[in-house]
Amino acid sequence: MKYCPECGAPLTEKELSGEGLIPYCSVCGEFRFPVFSTAVSMIIRDPSEERILLIKQYGRPHNILVAGYVNKGENAEAAVFRETKEETGLELAGVCFNRSSYFHPSNTLMLNFYCTAASDSLDKINHSEVDDAGWYSLTEAKKNIKPGSLAESFLLSFIDLPEKKHFSLQC
Repeated sequence: MKYCPECGAPLTEKELSGEGLIPYCSVCGEFRFPVFSTAVSMIIRDPSEERILLIKQYGRPHNILVAGYVNKGENAEAAVFRETKEETGLELAGVCFNRSSYFHPSNTLMLNFYCTAASDSLDKINHSEVDDAGWYSLTEAKKNIKPGSLAESFLLSFIDLPEKKHFSLQC
């Protein structure tokens, strides 16, 4: 951030006790902390917890995870339930946090969750948002997710979770 979002004046860096160097607006006399979007992505398992849902969107050829932005006033968990329902029609039986990562190209903090769907029916896919969707075994999902993507990184970290957490709704 180079300019104050309130007045448009150039920002400088100023020491803030306990925080380090923070962008500062000398016109407003205020520190300006970074502003970014927040989104959720979901590793959705079928009810047997043996398969993972991958989707294709926007005419792109690669499989990715279901994802979407967190709305103003909404918590991340509510966004997980809402986005999953909006894009796939699936209800979730359980949700657990996996990990987070900053995604520079869209200035977005991505929060990844692993979830278990209440059913494996894909007959309510929202085709205005999702081109294709399918259930994949863990091995198939690793092979079919977009290589080098943040979705792949989240999926691989999930697969590497200790066995006791990996196949349990208990976080």
